[in-house]
Amino acid sequence: MELHTKQLDKWMHDHSFSIQDDRAERRTRWVVFLTAATMAAEIIAGWLSGSMALLADGWHMGTHMFALGITLFAYRFARRHRDNPAFSFGTGKVNSLAGFTSSIVLAIVALGMIGESVSRLISPVEIHFWQAFIVACIGFLVNILSAWMLHLPGRGEHAHHHEHQHDDHQHGHGDHNLKAAFLHVVTDALTSVLAMVALLTVHFWGLRWVDPAVGILGALVIAVWAYGLLKETARTLLDAGVDLKTIDRIKQRFEAEADNRVADLHVWSLGGPALSVALTIVTHYPRPPAYYRQMLNDFPRIQHSTIEVVECKDEACVRFEQNPDKPGQVSDVPLET
Repeated sequence: MELHTKQLDKWMHDHSFSIQDDRAERRTRWVVFLTAATMAAEIIAGWLSGSMALLADGWHMGTHMFALGITLFAYRFARRHRDNPAFSFGTGKVNSLAGFTSSIVLAIVALGMIGESVSRLISPVEIHFWQAFIVACIGFLVNILSAWMLHLPGRGEHAHHHEHQHDDHQHGHGDHNLKAAFLHVVTDALTSVLAMVALLTVHFWGLRWVDPAVGILGALVIAVWAYGLLKETARTLLDAGVDLKTIDRIKQRFEAEADNRVADLHVWSLGGPALSVALTIVTHYPRPPAYYRQMLNDFPRIQHSTIEVVECKDEACVRFEQNPDKPGQVSDVPLET
């Protein structure tokens, strides 16, 4: 029985599509550790020194760590369940789901920033320049380091980009999970820079309104980034993330052979760059499955395909004969009228 099971396993189709390089997971784990250490240091220092600025930024780092935790959880979940048959097309879309969730968290952060900034415009508060400036500098350095760690190319990423750049020109088929984590640290770095600019303006020119105004500006930038990520991941989750030009090219490729007509065609993302295709071909001259599958070699992103061939029983308007120069190929010969 064990031997029979192993023999069957050899013929099973692998559904572990779009499981990212484990380097992305390791990088994210290091960023979570770095964020947690910074959070603990700021909370302890703020408690001992009585600095509300340090305490506030420490707890802010806590929410930041929670968002990065979503990213790390998604990687671990996708990796652990990659061979689980309950997921019909693998766990590649878990990363897109995590990116979608993170974009909502970013949007909530932006709304909170706008609300707090408007409140401070109406009722200005006293700003302790040096404490706040030091915190902003620490946050900026930590987030720049985190962004650098997340942006390091993983194994084979350059080759992967080169392989797909001729496939189609669709953007946004990368790792949504890693992109969400990167956006979190970049937006945090942006708010630190804006905070430093605002603090310097308030300290040297006394323009208190600049601080909340800059906060609103930063929140709007974060909201725009969050919307872009939300839109991108939602299209993937709703199976609408494939460029129409790619779908047309697949259809044209099949209909360029014999008298094939594509009666039904569905192309969707499996998460990341991987695509799946299901199509129905109607023809008077059905060929073996391998003949149709080799047509998909022009589309390296397609990693799963289901092809149905329906023989048309009506009279053909074109007769096909074997090409004597190229065995296995056919040439069209119009029927005599």
